[in-house]
This record gives sequence, C-alpha cells and structure tokens, in this order.
Amino acid sequence: MKKLFITSFALLFAGLVNAQSTKSGLPSFGIKGGVNFANIIKTDNPDYKTDYNTGFNAGVFVNIPIISPLSFQPELMFSQKGFKSTQTLGTVTQTTNWIEVPILAKISPGNGFNIVIGPQVSFLTKTNNKFEGSFTTSEQTKYENDADKFKKSILGGVVGIGFDLTSRLGINGRYALDFQKNNENGTTETPVYKNQVWQAGLAVKF
Repeated sequence: MKKLFITSFALLFAGLVNAQSTKSGLPSFGIKGGVNFANIIKTDNPDYKTDYNTGFNAGVFVNIPIISPLSFQPELMFSQKGFKSTQTLGTVTQTTNWIEVPILAKISPGNGFNIVIGPQVSFLTKTNNKFEGSFTTSEQTKYENDADKFKKSILGGVVGIGFDLTSRLGINGRYALDFQKNNENGTTETPVYKNQVWQAGLAVKF
C-alpha cells in the first residue's frame, strides 16, 4: 500500500514539474467539494438488498493544459462511500472514508463544457458501521470483523462532466466505480462488492 500511495502521489504532482515548459498555458489550482450518493455492486449475493448512503467529498486539484482542448488534471480528494442495508434485526449503515487520487484527462470543447475521464487509486482510512434496530453485540462484532478484512487500497475509474459558470467557479457531476472487490470472501453480513458513487459538486479555481 505504501508503494502504491507514493506512486499515486508522485503522479499527482508530476505534471507540476513539467508545467513550466508547457506552451499551452499556465496550470491552474483549485479546491472542490460536494455530495456523494454511494452504493455497492454485489458480486456474490444479488439478494443482498442495499440503498444509497449519502456522504461528502472535498479536496484540491491542479489543471495543466497540454494542447487545446485537452488538459491533465490530477486531484487529491477525501471521499465517503458505503451503503445502507435493511436486515431482519434492523438497518445497518456502513460508511467508508477514503483518500483518493484521480489522474484525469480533461476535455474542454468550448462554451464552458468539459468532460473528465481517468483512473483513480483509493486508500481506505476508516470504516464506520451504524446499527439501528435490535442488533446484538455478537452481530455487530461480525460486521466489524468483516471491515477489518477490507482492502486498504483499490484501483478504480472516474467519468464525469462539468460546466464553468465563470472563469473561477464551476459545477460538476461524476460517476466513480471501483475495479477491485472490497475483499475476496463475502459473508452473510457483508457480501463481496465493489464501491460505486455518484458525485455532484462545486469547484473554485485560483
């Protein structure tokens, strides 16, 4: 995980080293944030019913022009994922916190419209389970033990669209999907799954 994080962090800022030599324009920096609507894709138990879990995302980005209308946009983000599931004993809400490094290509054909697409690496920092109902201590422990087995780093992908309201303010919507499973061995409490999240937010450029 450490090597993967170092590699991702290096990719995030690699463009800055070469930005001084680009002839397509100067890089721009910014902050962004918004709301997440997260759920999971079950890969071993389609009967395990889930609903969306709402969270948030926030972070920083740098946009480095390459050649019009293409630019390179690495980001460093905090993002919440997870799901809600109604069980016999009640409802469990699982929220996972991630540090993510999207490495994106941005296409800006004009009139403020833009498209982003690319891979991202996600690093799990924390898992929270909220229990509502008559869950016993032993049932809750099973969920906690499952969470301990989750992968700590996962490769995924991002695709999205955006619109620049002004030269400094923009809105965006994205869909992100993990390419890897949370773990290889599902249980009755926690199936094998992949994270997916719809995002909507604002971006401010400096």
